[in-house]
Amino acid sequence: MGTVFVKAACFILIIFLGYASKRMGLLRQEDLPVFSKLVIKITLPAAIVTNFSRITMDVSMLSIVAVGFLLSGFYMAVGYLLFWNGTREEKAFGLLNASGYNIGCFTMPFVQSFLGPVGVAVTSLFDAGNSMICTGISYTAASAVAGKGKKSGPAGMVLRLFSSIPFDCYILMTVLTLLNLRLPAVVLSFAETVGNANSFLSLMMIGLGINLHMSRKQVKSAAKIVGTRLLISAALSAGFYFFGPFSEEIRHALAVLMFAPVASLCVAYTSMIEGDVNLASAVNSVSILTAIVSLTAAVLLLI
Repeated sequence: MGTVFVKAACFILIIFLGYASKRMGLLRQEDLPVFSKLVIKITLPAAIVTNFSRITMDVSMLSIVAVGFLLSGFYMAVGYLLFWNGTREEKAFGLLNASGYNIGCFTMPFVQSFLGPVGVAVTSLFDAGNSMICTGISYTAASAVAGKGKKSGPAGMVLRLFSSIPFDCYILMTVLTLLNLRLPAVVLSFAETVGNANSFLSLMMIGLGINLHMSRKQVKSAAKIVGTRLLISAALSAGFYFFGPFSEEIRHALAVLMFAPVASLCVAYTSMIEGDVNLASAVNSVSILTAIVSLTAAVLLLI
């Protein structure tokens, strides 16, 4: 228990370090894309390779991909219904900004530290399904509801999905693990060294991106989305933990994953449909702040 507290405190301090670095002028908001590219294109793929190399997997675990897809899509419907009486733009905003899970840049560092290789594998499979929603389907649906944004057909969504390096790593490492094939030791050693930086860079990036300056209206809308997600997440977490048809390790991982914040791509896609980007940033920030507490609590209670 003491070890969990220490690790969780370290995570929170790193996030605070990122935020403080921005406030003191050591880093700027404009530096976010650099951190994002380092995490998404380098350290996260390396962490995925490293952790998949340490486990064995059977075909039944592939059902976790479907779980990630269905739950991410479920939150699209929840977001739409939250703004049922609003304008088309508000419905599109809710659909987009309530959907998906921020796995790679936020939840994965928690999983790496607390749940081990099996937890990372479960998280990776879950995110493979989640990514299908986050990298195209949610945006396409939101732009159709709002009547704005660039149209994207099935081919465009598939292309966008497979242009994601983490998703490609999920697929490659899942296939290799199912076939009981291993990458050369030198590759795994290199991946482990690079992947060890993933937690620090991801958490620094989160601190750098947090926005605490919100209007009363933004706070109300953000609380509406994040509060609803939190209640549903608690119910889903309990459901997986007590009744999930998986092994104990997998049930623990899924129970923790339910508290992941909304997908980070929501802000960029909101801009593409000419939505309220400031509000989207507020929702993302509140969701992350809430997830820091809820994920830590979930780890303490469930692990």
